[in-house]
Order: sequence, then C-alpha cells, then structure tokens
Amino acid sequence: MRRHDVPPELLQGTLDMMILNVLAIAPNHGYGVARRIRQTSGDILSVEEGSLYPALHRLERRGCITAEWRISENNRRAKYYHLTSRGRQLLRKERSNWRKLSRAVGRVMGAAPEPETGS
Repeated sequence: MRRHDVPPELLQGTLDMMILNVLAIAPNHGYGVARRIRQTSGDILSVEEGSLYPALHRLERRGCITAEWRISENNRRAKYYHLTSRGRQLLRKERSNWRKLSRAVGRVMGAAPEPETGS
C-alpha cells in the first residue's frame, strides 16, 4: 500500500486483513485482489505488487489461503487464491479487533475540536 507515514507492522496486518476480506467474497487472482481493494476504498488505497505478493505468500504459508492455477477472465493463466477455514477464523478475529480499534480511535479523535485553519 502506498502510505509512507504509517508503521509497516500496521500496514502488514491491515493488508492481510483486507486480502482475507476480499477472498471471503470469492476466490481471486492477485491483480483482482488489488483491484478490488482499490475500488472498494474509493481509489484511496493502492496495493503495489511489492506488498501484495509477499502478503499473499505469507498468508499461504500460514495456511490462511490456498492457491491453484486457473484461466482468468482475460483468458490468461493466473494463480487464484481461496480462503481456508483457518483464514476465515483469522478474518473473524481481525474484523473484531479492527472494529474495536476504529471505535477507540474515533472516540479519541472526536474528543477534541477541529484545529483552526488560516493564518
């Protein structure tokens, strides 16, 4: 993901969670996962290949996803990733943690008035 001001460990966990979420909808290939994240974020999040494929491989090593070669919608051979039962369990846990974290951050951010702009 293109965000240089966010700690890498937060990005890794967040990216893994988003990949699992996309694959919970349907199996997909790497480019399709990246495209879905970009589209559903309103073109705010862009996942680069240098982040996406290491994350997919990491999730595969952890047993959260499996992969198989298939023919894509463009009639090309592509590796399609599928969510496993372990991946579904992790996604449930991560969604719960994400909701708690985002509510807590929202409460903190809502506790202070907006900073004034201008000179």
